[in-house]
Amino acid sequence: MIVHGILLAAGRSARMGRPKQLLPWQGRPLVRHVAEVALASRLAGLVVVLGAYAEEVAGALEDLDGAVRRVVCAEHARGQAASLRCGLEAVPASAGAVVVLLVDQPRVTAELVNRLIIAFEATPEVAAVAPRYRGQRGTPVLLAQRLFAEVRALEGDLGARPVLARYADAMHWLDVDDPAVVEDLDTPEDYERLLRESG
Repeated sequence: MIVHGILLAAGRSARMGRPKQLLPWQGRPLVRHVAEVALASRLAGLVVVLGAYAEEVAGALEDLDGAVRRVVCAEHARGQAASLRCGLEAVPASAGAVVVLLVDQPRVTAELVNRLIIAFEATPEVAAVAPRYRGQRGTPVLLAQRLFAEVRALEGDLGARPVLARYADAMHWLDVDDPAVVEDLDTPEDYERLLRESG
């Protein structure tokens, strides 16, 4: 089964007050860190969806060109669904599934991405695989190819959530003991807290 990655990195970071894609994390820009995590996993390839600050964010990835396909989403301001659509349109037709990663989840690991892929390989009849931490649903999420058309038709800022709600009975939940899947960086306070916790 061929599984590709889509890294959503197009947002304006309004609540952060500066581009979260470029926040320093372990000595490099956050978008590069998350891209390198994805590339260290079993994903067959990675599409990075750019939008706000596209030129600067692309610059953080420039020497990864052989492994990363960068796509600028002209409609990124319309919400996460537009970015997800741009990512799906850039994924090869051979992809049996995609793992959707968010640029503001720095503590997600390649091991977690691999666990999503392994769970899908073991239960290929499912529509999606998502991590769950202490009952709380998290991301990244693996979407099977059969959902792609419905996800492309979405609008707004909820990502794939409306489609996943329709396929609730066909979801595979991967219970994890790692809060990284429910963490994101929306505000400067979030960023400072995760920096402290990560040493």
